[in-house]
Amino acid sequence: MADTSHQGKTWLWLLIAGVALVAIASFLLHGEGWTRGLLLGVGGLMIVFSSSEMMIKAVDGYARRKKTNAFVAGTMAGLSSNIPELVMLAFVLMATPRVGFIVTVLTLHVGAAAFGLYCGLLPRDVEGNASLPKPLVGLSTDLYAAAAGVFFSLGVVMLLMKAFAVRGGGAPSLNVTDLYVFGAVLLLIQVVATTRLVKRFSGAHAPQSVEDVPLENTGEATLMPLSAIIGFGLAGLTISVVGGHSVGEFADILVTRLRHAGYPEMFGAIVLSLFSAAGAFIMIGAAHVQRKYSIAMANASGAITQVPFLVLPIAMILLAAFTQLGLIPALDGGDGVIPIDIHTTSAILLGFPSMLVLWKAVQDDGKVNWVETSTMIAIFLLVIYLLVAHG
Repeated sequence: MADTSHQGKTWLWLLIAGVALVAIASFLLHGEGWTRGLLLGVGGLMIVFSSSEMMIKAVDGYARRKKTNAFVAGTMAGLSSNIPELVMLAFVLMATPRVGFIVTVLTLHVGAAAFGLYCGLLPRDVEGNASLPKPLVGLSTDLYAAAAGVFFSLGVVMLLMKAFAVRGGGAPSLNVTDLYVFGAVLLLIQVVATTRLVKRFSGAHAPQSVEDVPLENTGEATLMPLSAIIGFGLAGLTISVVGGHSVGEFADILVTRLRHAGYPEMFGAIVLSLFSAAGAFIMIGAAHVQRKYSIAMANASGAITQVPFLVLPIAMILLAAFTQLGLIPALDGGDGVIPIDIHTTSAILLGFPSMLVLWKAVQDDGKVNWVETSTMIAIFLLVIYLLVAHG
């Protein structure tokens, strides 16, 4: 969830610096060396950060003009901030489809680990428990439980397809139809969750419980002009293409160089997932330094719930569309897109315990203790070990 108080110009300086780094890498350096790759990656990520801030400003300005509840406005701004990252992901998927798919899923594990690590920084009571914001407790637990069910079901289906070779001939894989169906169903959950959020919290109302958030009163002088809203939205979407393309090139260089150096392919995917999650880390850290613990926690939780029901399904649909358009090659000359192997299956299936622990930690008492914190981190480390050791 975005902090609506972001009125500084940090994003503008990041944009200028990012464009400069990408220009140097594109026009002064050639080949696939580490220097060019790092400049493209860091510069592209700076541009993506800036475009995310532009999208947040556009959505927040529109929400204020429509007198939308501040909680809903922040949530919608957080959802819109995924647009530049999805553009970035599209280029990664085109460059390395299998690795891009795994990176998308690994982002969930990185987010769960970040949630656990941040819980360790929260103020705790004498019993060692950190209290969580009431809106988070009331709104996120259902999504955690749904995500756990989705990852378990999809992982088991992939295991059964691998074990029994239900389609016969060639290596088992998720085909175009599978990805369209999975993507549509998962997006439906996000649509329902967002719709219920808007219906429950939009507009002025008298709080009926500690989870309700009243309408924030804003004066007309604070409203952003409609032209500025449109300008921020279009500019954010446009420059996100530049940043996304740069990070996509970085991903291709990273995986190629690490493979040539003898590292497992999944090692590059893990590094890339950490790299792509840097924006969430920065937002959480900035809010924590300002003692805005609820905002930091909302960002940490939102980074998790948006992966299975927004980022992952869109990635699936993009992979299916790219395969049909011939932008990425189909597997075995058919319509296969994602191979079912130990890496893709374990990345999906091991999302189940991560979501289960999150659901249990948040739902039972609205607090996180040290055992729950260490468990979230341990599960992430186990996933990383499995992928690296057997990559």
